[in-house]
Amino acid sequence: MTAAQSRPSSDTLLAFILSSLDEDKAEDVVQIDLRGKTAIGDHMVVATGRSTRQVSALAVKLTERIKQEYGFTCKTEGRDTGDWVLVDTGDVIVHVFRPEVREFYQIEKMWLGGDSAV
Repeated sequence: MTAAQSRPSSDTLLAFILSSLDEDKAEDVVQIDLRGKTAIGDHMVVATGRSTRQVSALAVKLTERIKQEYGFTCKTEGRDTGDWVLVDTGDVIVHVFRPEVREFYQIEKMWLGGDSAV
């Protein structure tokens, strides 16, 4: 797909992101449907990398693949430290954590609540 073509649907983008994270061996990947809960996006993905290096690499590869496949650039935060990297595609928000940082913040519990939509 080129930059002149339309952006993918949020579901298509979610599937692409999940595939990318799986290919790069992200652990404990959780997807959360945000539709009807917030306007920040349609989906949230939370994943774990085993080290700061892997956390950063997961985010870098994901953003590169999205740019290559769909022709747009994602916003990222936290790549330099590698403890928690946020990748914002617009429709899908991706959080990649080191295990200890993910356990500390427990961000998916905030969005899942009693819902078991994992």
